[in-house]
Amino acid sequence: MSKENNIKEKFKIALVSTEKAISGDLLEKNPKNKKNIKDLNYFDIDSLNSREEFVKYRAESDSRALLKKFSNESIFKSNYPKNNACKSLYEFSEKVRCELLGSEMLKGTKINFLENYKNTISKIKIEQIRNKEDVKISEAFEIYMLKNFFKINLNKDCEKILSFWHDEFKLAFDGYIQFFKDNLQNQKEYNSKVSEILKDMDLFENNDETQNNNENEDNDKKSDDNQENQEENQDQDESSKEASDQNQGIDTDYDFTEHQLEENLVDTDSEKENAENLMQKIKNDSSELEYKVYTTEFDEVAKAENLEGLDEIVKLRKNLDQQLVSFQDLITKLANKLQRQLLASQKRAWEFDLEEGLLDTSKLTRVIIDPYSSLSFKKEKDYEFKDTVVTLLIDNSGSMRGRPITIAAICADILSRTLERCSVKVEILGFTTKNWKGGQSRENWNKNSKPKSPGRLNDLRHIIYKSADTQWRISKNNLGLMLKEGLLKENIDGEAINWAFNRLKKRKEERKILMVISDGAPVDDSTLSVNSGDFLEKHLKKTVKYIENKSDIEILAIGIGHDVSRYYSKAIKITDVQELGDVMIEQLSGLFVNKKKLN
Repeated sequence: MSKENNIKEKFKIALVSTEKAISGDLLEKNPKNKKNIKDLNYFDIDSLNSREEFVKYRAESDSRALLKKFSNESIFKSNYPKNNACKSLYEFSEKVRCELLGSEMLKGTKINFLENYKNTISKIKIEQIRNKEDVKISEAFEIYMLKNFFKINLNKDCEKILSFWHDEFKLAFDGYIQFFKDNLQNQKEYNSKVSEILKDMDLFENNDETQNNNENEDNDKKSDDNQENQEENQDQDESSKEASDQNQGIDTDYDFTEHQLEENLVDTDSEKENAENLMQKIKNDSSELEYKVYTTEFDEVAKAENLEGLDEIVKLRKNLDQQLVSFQDLITKLANKLQRQLLASQKRAWEFDLEEGLLDTSKLTRVIIDPYSSLSFKKEKDYEFKDTVVTLLIDNSGSMRGRPITIAAICADILSRTLERCSVKVEILGFTTKNWKGGQSRENWNKNSKPKSPGRLNDLRHIIYKSADTQWRISKNNLGLMLKEGLLKENIDGEAINWAFNRLKKRKEERKILMVISDGAPVDDSTLSVNSGDFLEKHLKKTVKYIENKSDIEILAIGIGHDVSRYYSKAIKITDVQELGDVMIEQLSGLFVNKKKLN
């Protein structure tokens, strides 16, 4: 073990020990239970190069420990908001309550929290906010709580974010701040009041949540109960519980549809149904995948150059180029190394006994023996990756704002340039929504008396930054559009992957590879406020599982700062451009060498 890894391991052990001591909960009640040991690996210490990272890990560990110590699960669940839009606010308020109690008890934890939150606040940079619709209430609420309970000084960007929700928070919460401080140890009163306030705020004007049919409420309750039971019984019978949860959730549903999918594939292979119709059928069949769409009338597939004027696109590309300057040496080395790796994996073949070309030295002995014999020449056959196409599908959601989307744009730029050198065609796509809070789809739903269980309830925007048949130099300016902050809104990953799959399926190349660059789970507040909490996530898992098991398209995911392996079998995680080198070379070279074999 290297010195660096040894330090990380010791730090990880220290974090685990501290968390156990603070929470008073022995995480390893049964040392022979491998699952318990595995659960300690949530400390994903990829880097420990600064005090900021050191403090972040300590603060997150302390927060988890205090939640275990001070938060009663049954009380927490009994006050859980019905409206999904309120759930993240409710959960953060409980996190703050436990952290404040811990700060009173342990001076060191207070220091960790304050320093970590100050670091987090300092990183929030907003280039452009036009109106309230561009600000997520969850972001504003977290800033509000930090300001009023941890007394964190806000920078101008945070103040601007908070200003859009200031009146609502002031009216709803200001009169109860002292009440919350006085009742930190009374979880029942604290949680009940927070839930009551959030309900009175009437987010999304979604009063119909309390009037939803029993089936929806039962589904939400079942999801919550499953989560609660899984956490409470983790040490006793976690392995069997996970298998039970899977049977009740994704796996059972997928098994139910597997035969149907196989039949559809037969139809496709016999040219009775093309790939686009197949995926559309799967996507819209709610009886099979429990996923439906309220309306596609307002969805949009747009070319990047049509979303902004040329001057703005060129300006954004220059901004991206400025950020690429510091990585220029890395990009050159990476491109050259990756190109050598890919070209080295190609099979080489020669044509012999030609009248021109390279001299065939193996035949020189013939000339020496018989001077009248003519020289023999050879020529290498063209054998490149001309039968391979790669689609890069990039998450353009609001949570990617700032450094993550910059890393994603740099990834796309490096990959497209490098693969193009190897005669691999590359398509670059992005996905987001046209609006916050549902847009025209939600307005239409409201006008139609808000039918129950509407399914996906937002206007999709799928973006073509570069088509597979367009050269990088022609489309390179389009990649700068990812840095336009007003573009980044919600992310509905499952449908975006379907869209990219449909485009890729129509290509004539033999090898088809889909690379998804994302920062985590699908999120759309409008959709989740009127459907079950795992509505989008479940669809994403099933979509990926279908592509992995039932198609000839290979799919790989790159998680920007987040582990996405729970959605994709082939997944890697990076937190900075510096990590791209070895990771990308290893994954890509292996991807091109080892062609996927279908079951």
